[in-house]
Formats: sequence, C-alpha cells, structure tokens
Amino acid sequence: MRQSFVGLAATPAIGFGSRGLRHYTATHHARGSRPLIGGCSSGLLGLWDGGRILIPSACEHNVMIQRSLVVAASVASLAVAVSAAGQSAPTAPTAPTAPAEAPPASTAPVEAPPTPSSAAPVKTEPSRPTEVGTGAVRTPTIVKRVGGNRDVSIEVVEGVYRFKQAMIESPLPVGYPEPTPFGAIDIKEYPSVRCAELTSKDESGTGMTAAFFPLFNHIKKREIAMTAPVEMDYRGLYTDFMKDEPAKEGETTMSFLYRSSTLGPVGEDGKIVVRDTAPVTVLSIGARGAFDAAAEFDALRTWLKSQAEWEVAGDPRMFVYNGPFVDPDWRWSEVQVPVRRRSETSKDAPDSPKKAGS
Repeated sequence: MRQSFVGLAATPAIGFGSRGLRHYTATHHARGSRPLIGGCSSGLLGLWDGGRILIPSACEHNVMIQRSLVVAASVASLAVAVSAAGQSAPTAPTAPTAPAEAPPASTAPVEAPPTPSSAAPVKTEPSRPTEVGTGAVRTPTIVKRVGGNRDVSIEVVEGVYRFKQAMIESPLPVGYPEPTPFGAIDIKEYPSVRCAELTSKDESGTGMTAAFFPLFNHIKKREIAMTAPVEMDYRGLYTDFMKDEPAKEGETTMSFLYRSSTLGPVGEDGKIVVRDTAPVTVLSIGARGAFDAAAEFDALRTWLKSQAEWEVAGDPRMFVYNGPFVDPDWRWSEVQVPVRRRSETSKDAPDSPKKAGS
C-alpha cells in the first residue's frame, strides 16, 4: 500500500464528518484524554492513500474513526489561501506613451498651496472601546463580551484584524461582527449573508474534502472575491446539545461567504446552493491553533447553564479564518452555537433545531 505524507502542517481544527464528530463527542469523556482537533502530536496532517485520509501511527487513539474523519477545517483553511491566490489575475503591463508636450506658459497667478491648518485631519481608528461595561470589544452594538477572558481585545491595523501574533487579512462579509479573540466568549449578532454551500452526508470521511474544489471553482467562475471565514455547519450533530447527546445521523455543510448580497444571483449551481441566510444570534468562543472542539463545546454549555436569559436555538458551527500557510500556533477560529432569549421562545412546543442562519 503506497503512502505519502500530506504536505500541510496541522490545521487549527481538523473537522469531522458528522459521523466522525458524533463518535468523537460520544467517546471523548471515556477515553481519559482528549486529543486535540487540529493534528497529531507529530504535527502532521495525516497520510494519504488513494483518496483516503489515514491516521499516522502516532495517533492510534483515533483509529476507530479513521474512515469517518474528514479534514474539513483543513480544507477550509486551504480555501482561504488558495481561493485568494487563484482569483488574483495578473495585471497587464501598461503600454508606453509618448511624452506629453509642455503646457503653454501662462500669465495667471499661481495659487499658493494650502496651509497646514487647512489640511483635512487624519482619522485614526481607536484600538480600545470607549463604552464601559461591554467588555473589551470594538463593536458593542453587535458583540457583547459575556464570559471567558473578558478583558482581551483585538486591534485593527490598516484593515487587518490582529490579536497578539494572530491576524486575519481577508475581508469579512459586510456587516459581520469582529472576530472573537482566543478564550473569550461573546454573544454576537450576525446579519444576513449570501453564501455558496455544499452539504455532504457521506459517512466515508471524504465528503467534505471533495467539497472544496467545487466551491472554489464556483466563486472563481462567477468572479466572486473570497472572504473570511470559511464556515462549517454540523447539522444534526446532537439530539440534545446541552446534554451532550450525539445523534446517529447528521450532515456537514461547507460554505464560502460572499462579501455582499448584491454579488451574483441566488439559486443552484450543480450541487452548490447559493442563498441568503437569515440573521442569527450566536454564542461564540475564540480558538487558537490546534484545539479540542469538545472542550470548546463544553465551555459554551457551561456558560449557558450559568444563566437563565439565553438558550440554544440551533446546531453548532465552526469558523476558520486562516489558510494553511499561517503559523499553526496562531491560526484563528471560532466555535459557535445559535442562541435566543428564553422570552422569545413560543409557548407552544419548540420547533425542531435548524441550521444556523437558515
């Protein structure tokens, strides 16, 4: 059997197919140890054999789920880098032009340049919030710091989000809230966004790996600029998120987000669906590098159990902001679950959980 190493370092989060992640969440407490999502201790992504991702011997604790392991977030991180590079067409060289003739002499008086006092003031963007009691967030109208590391704060330098040594260079969709820094827990209001999505129910572990190139070719064909993050939705992962009860069946959806809802038409493009999502409120925790998705889920559950205002309103999802060429220790991700105020819950029987933003 031929095997060769995949030429990528460990990613911020190795995404599981719905079956693999269900198996992982159902067994991680009983294992005594919780392997990191994002790569094995050797730092290698895995072994490639005829289109199947295999688990290196250093990670034998994951052999039970090797057929259902999908490197979905790895592919998502690759999408951030490859699509940006693939869409940047080279500019044609400028044709040489003849030198312009000197303008005729004029006797009109030459106006003096404006004095420094008349120059427009340079606007500088504050790096810290000014409101008190909102936590260290820049956009308190759509982001509320509610737990975790409350005082950590991101910066925006020349349009680039930064937190410590991490950064997000790709633009976010219009109106999207700021990224949540590592270890902080926020309640965030997301507007509607146009997205191209591809859903897989393939339990062999290759479904979402195969989703990347159709999505990439879609936005390339339609000349849609790539944004961050790439979104991974895990619909039907749990029968009860708060009780940590995994479902027997589910599906995984990878989405590329359009910068604006004015770009391109909605509808179907082969197996890809382009649609405008509904606004959604989420509880989100920022994650760094290789992280344990089960631990992030537990952190969200713990916060939800500590208060009485908010409750779960949908299935979990993951945001991947960086490509594979970013230092693995400083890749930026978020783990989220949709929420709603308990006062908004109907007195009738609650609706079945819906996908975030559907």
